Amino acid sequence: QVQLVESGGGLVQAGGSLRLSCAVSGRAFSTYVLGWFRQTPGKEREFVAAISGYGGSGYYVDSVRGRFTVSRENAENTVYLQMNSLKPEDTAVYYCAAKYGNSRSPLGYDYWGQGTQVTVSS
Repeated sequence: QVQLVESGGGLVQAGGSLRLSCAVSGRAFSTYVLGWFRQTPGKEREFVAAISGYGGSGYYVDSVRGRFTVSRENAENTVYLQMNSLKPEDTAVYYCAAKYGNSRSPLGYDYWGQGTQVTVSS
């Protein structure tokens, strides 16, 4: 069974930065695609970014490209989301998720964390 635990959320002013972490337990960490999603009340969960099993370049939703960076440390079973130049519209609960394989599709994630709140004040 794969478990994911996010941390690093909080309150930050617009223009500031936060780094989210997600610790992943389970075997074969390097075989998972790891993604970040976010959700605000009344809206569907939105794909934010993801990174394939062996790292390399992440891929992003247009609204965060150039501001957010996803990375992973396979030796530590951890994935990160560095968020810079934060905007009030980035306010959401952020979730990390995992799935086997290397598909870039935002669908098909099997395992989810509990979420961490990010609030950006104007």
